[in-house]
Amino acid sequence: MATASLHTLTQYCDRLLRIAEVPDYDGAVNGLQVERRGPVRRIAAAVDASSATIGMASHAKADLLIVHHGLFWNERHPWTGANYRLLRLLVDANLAVYSAHLPLDVHPQLGNNVRLCAALGLTRLKPFLLERGIHVGFRSSTAMPLKKLSTRLARAVCGPVHVIPAGPRTCRRIGVVTGGAGGELRQAAAEGVDTFITGEGAHWTHALAEELGINVLYAGHYATETFGVNALAQHLSRRFKLSWTFLDHPTGL
Repeated sequence: MATASLHTLTQYCDRLLRIAEVPDYDGAVNGLQVERRGPVRRIAAAVDASSATIGMASHAKADLLIVHHGLFWNERHPWTGANYRLLRLLVDANLAVYSAHLPLDVHPQLGNNVRLCAALGLTRLKPFLLERGIHVGFRSSTAMPLKKLSTRLARAVCGPVHVIPAGPRTCRRIGVVTGGAGGELRQAAAEGVDTFITGEGAHWTHALAEELGINVLYAGHYATETFGVNALAQHLSRRFKLSWTFLDHPTGL
């Protein structure tokens, strides 16, 4: 069975995803979050780092868990109670954790957005939705009936899609930003799209979509962000000859 050092893998991922260059939300910790002893033989990928997915990774005998939503977004101390139990799970499993949030969203080959666009058959992609000095999504000039687009999206995420049909019946300027970008609806419309695909949004976005005359498709925060970790783990598996598995732990949100 092939192995790779944790240092080699994480250094490669840092360069590939431009961890040091891509800005992210305050509190996000991109890169290696937890070390392990010894080489890596098996990789697990999950959308979220949690006690549930850590337990699943341990059961799968993984050495490295790659996630989109990492363990650290704010202060996680003291290491008592639930924090201690989480730490104990990690140490007992000798499990390393690597997290990539916006760097994985925006990656032009392995990212959540580009992979979802590919699954939808969207072409002629251009950068879309400026956030923190970078474009976090893609837009396409592909013409497609709204009903067909929603059917394709439901197939791509293997789940339900909530449609706000406030724009044209035939979509011609489609914007895609995976995750929780519903709050950016006004900016999406200002950047010229007539249809906006994202994971989730608040109740008030329904009225705003009608006001702006734009279609909105909500396909689930979790469901729209399974693409990147799968693509990254598969890429590492091919390059370093390591086995890998996806740990599906949907939130329904």
